[in-house]
Amino acid sequence: MNAFRFQTVPSLMVEFGAARRLGALLRAQFPPLTRLCVVTDGFLNRSGLLAPALADLAAQGWEVTVIDDVIADPPEHIVLQTTARARAANVEIVLGLGGGSSMDVAKLIAILAHQDQQALSEMYGVNKATVSRLPLVQMPTTAGTGSEVTAVSIVTVGEAKKMGVVSPQLIADLAILDAELTLGLPVAATAATGIDAMVHAIEAYTSAHLKNPVSDMLAIKALELLSRNLLAACEDGRNREAREAMLLGATFAGQAFANSPVAAVHALAYPIGGIYHVPHGLSNALVLPHVLRFNAESAAHLYAELAEVVVPGVTGSVEGKTNALIERLEQMIAASAIPARLRDVGIAREGLERMASDAMLQTRLLVNNPRPVSEADALAIYTAAF
Repeated sequence: MNAFRFQTVPSLMVEFGAARRLGALLRAQFPPLTRLCVVTDGFLNRSGLLAPALADLAAQGWEVTVIDDVIADPPEHIVLQTTARARAANVEIVLGLGGGSSMDVAKLIAILAHQDQQALSEMYGVNKATVSRLPLVQMPTTAGTGSEVTAVSIVTVGEAKKMGVVSPQLIADLAILDAELTLGLPVAATAATGIDAMVHAIEAYTSAHLKNPVSDMLAIKALELLSRNLLAACEDGRNREAREAMLLGATFAGQAFANSPVAAVHALAYPIGGIYHVPHGLSNALVLPHVLRFNAESAAHLYAELAEVVVPGVTGSVEGKTNALIERLEQMIAASAIPARLRDVGIAREGLERMASDAMLQTRLLVNNPRPVSEADALAIYTAAF
């Protein structure tokens, strides 16, 4: 066995309805602190979904600053703007409460608003964030990104380039999973975030670097939970059992890829989101089957193992099982009714070359792919997905 290191959050809490007693939970874990910053987006704040959590925080004596400026694919100026608000409120603890973008911004605020100063521009890359941070809690409202348990934060730099801050300092002190917050999530968001989580598991299991037995175990269980509950969650948004399975599956997938990193699906999805502002989960879904077909000559033996989880009872050759896996994923994407082609989200054929060029900048991700990807390969994958 190769030597490996596995890192994750020191504390993970799973409780339906936990948001309703959030103030008490945080008071028990962080007794001396009082000034809390809640990082979320405007829609969630206006929707009333966060109201029970905010009410209990107030009841438990927390001085709460709600920062709801986060937008999808958060640009640098949003990170800096939200950090300035957190600093002005002299916050002592940061809570990311929302989707992946809110949790990603919360991670960076926890570092940038701390008394130890480091510029955001100095943090891009792996292990470039070197200073300590404020206490950090993450609470997802979607079952997808796994950001609540990862050491990664993605920022949009300039017009469309996505950059990652990757550092152990970004791992939260506490992640709280409350599936009640995901009840009634719209079908499109449920499907896209669920497929995103499945991509995390698939890419972690087949990663060319840092693949390890713990990530493998988590990826397998994540795929089992996600593949068997995604369509049920889409069909009935208030199906508690399906929602709980999806949320736990997404977190397991997050723990898996946090230690056995993702690859070409994500590398090719980033230009779709960065240039065309397509949501991240949907961007992944659009290229997923085509990247898997491209990778099959190098990773079929691993895809066949995953097929036995996603397509129970599958038999036949390694190649046959790989095809069955890809076909089942395509069927799930179709059944969820999210767009399946690049053209369906407003991408023109003449935009494919720029996307292929931009994808090549994602060297942090491409190095993990089981098969090398050239710019010509990326263009061929986009063309197949068009």
